[in-house]
Amino acid sequence: MHAVTSSATLPRFCLPNFKEEEGMPVTTQELVSFIVAGAPVGTPEDPLLTMQEDLQRALKKQVKDRRWVMALDLRKCVGCSACTIACIVENKLPPGVVYRPVMEEEIGTYPNVTRRFVPRPCMQCDNPPCVPVCPVSATYKRADGVVEVNYDQCIGCRYCVTACPYGARTFDFGEKYTSGAPTQAGIIVGRARVEVYETAAGYEYGRAWERQGQESPIGNVRKCHFCLHRLNAGMLPACVTTCIGRATYFGDANDPDALIGDLIGSANVTRLKEELGTQPKVFYLL
Repeated sequence: MHAVTSSATLPRFCLPNFKEEEGMPVTTQELVSFIVAGAPVGTPEDPLLTMQEDLQRALKKQVKDRRWVMALDLRKCVGCSACTIACIVENKLPPGVVYRPVMEEEIGTYPNVTRRFVPRPCMQCDNPPCVPVCPVSATYKRADGVVEVNYDQCIGCRYCVTACPYGARTFDFGEKYTSGAPTQAGIIVGRARVEVYETAAGYEYGRAWERQGQESPIGNVRKCHFCLHRLNAGMLPACVTTCIGRATYFGDANDPDALIGDLIGSANVTRLKEELGTQPKVFYLL
């Protein structure tokens, strides 16, 4: 968990064993330390803390020596779509652009049936079919295995959208959530604030992207990139940190001590459409 330096006072009911006479402001990081220190002996460490430690260790290595992978435990996913929403907020995604939808499927035979939820980010394939079809080489695989899109180079032909067998790419038509919304002075309020938010810059790939006119990323193909801008800042992807069931795991597969290595080496692991030879780096635990 990355350090947060806010000194906002937390409500008393947020603090176990809070003493009225203390009344001290508590930072988020101090609260975390307080809770961890007060946990009963033998309490398992939150996997987020483990993955954060793994991330810091991976960032000390050169890019070419890392191999970012993700694991999704479908036994824990409750279909809340918190990851989808977090991704939209983190990357300022407009209508029609979704990096991480959560699919639903019904499994079993009646009357013994159940529903299963399957988050579907970009698979970050080791053999990505989207790369060779791009006529301007705007999409490519980085040294750490993440498939990136160069917005400045993308011409919006959408060949890669067709080539992706996972439906992980969408096109940014420049739409807004407020488009076509009703207006009536003094009765329907708040639209101006929403419009300010919709034109606010996103920071994908570590750069500010203003949504103005037809400037990139408008008119480009967009996709999940494992929140590279967050990784470079020492933070886990937004979908990982917001998963309420701790069903999403992330890390460097080249680190033998990382939590992610144990998970992807499990016997109950599968990957989507492996028969296509794409070698996806997103694993599913069944």
